[in-house]
Amino acid sequence: MKHLLLAGLTLFPLAGQAAIPLNDDFAVQVDLTLASDYRTRGISQTQNDPTAQVGVTLLHSSGLYAGAWTSNVDFGFGLKTRQEVDYYAGWFWQANDDISLDTGYIKYAYPKEGQFNQSEVYSILSAYGFKAAAYYSSDAPTVFGKDQDTLYSYLGYETTLPADIGLKLRYGRMDFKDPLFWSQAGNGTDSYREWEAKLSYDLFEVTWGLSYIDTDLSNGQCASNYGFTDTCGATVVASVSKSF
Repeated sequence: MKHLLLAGLTLFPLAGQAAIPLNDDFAVQVDLTLASDYRTRGISQTQNDPTAQVGVTLLHSSGLYAGAWTSNVDFGFGLKTRQEVDYYAGWFWQANDDISLDTGYIKYAYPKEGQFNQSEVYSILSAYGFKAAAYYSSDAPTVFGKDQDTLYSYLGYETTLPADIGLKLRYGRMDFKDPLFWSQAGNGTDSYREWEAKLSYDLFEVTWGLSYIDTDLSNGQCASNYGFTDTCGATVVASVSKSF
């Protein structure tokens, strides 16, 4: 049986994006993405296959928001779920154009395989292009049952290069309560690191992206927890997205 810890979105693009106004206080934001792989925290959720993703967020002028996001998934091993559905709510506070805080709650759901469901609370501090974030879960599903505490944290940086090319950098660490990753020599570890560098460009009213993503997990460590050797390694992900 494959031992999983599954998690979807790591960022909600609530600032600086287009939205559809409903009235003076409410607006709706829709996010559409097609990508060559669905990677979250460095791990493929689609067996390195393409993904289609849709998110809808209701925004309030106070900074409160709530929404849902979905993607196709494929975990192999005959598991029936082919979809991830995330429900989230939070508060986005902006001190000025350069400093903001985003904090909230996410529920991850996997139809037909409810044993993988879990929840997280998160907080993301942004200042002058830099980001620091933390996501905590107390009910992550693993071989030990739904009592696995996890903490995902990352540091990031976003800027615009010449020719209006966007650059996003992220370096993250995923920590587990118990050792889940085992080498062929029998050495266990309870954490791994992951990183991403992404270039983006707006053309034809959509955003085109190209990411390099990798982790420090070996093939053996990857297989010991996720069941495959090729879902944790270095990859390039191409994407096209639209927000309105």
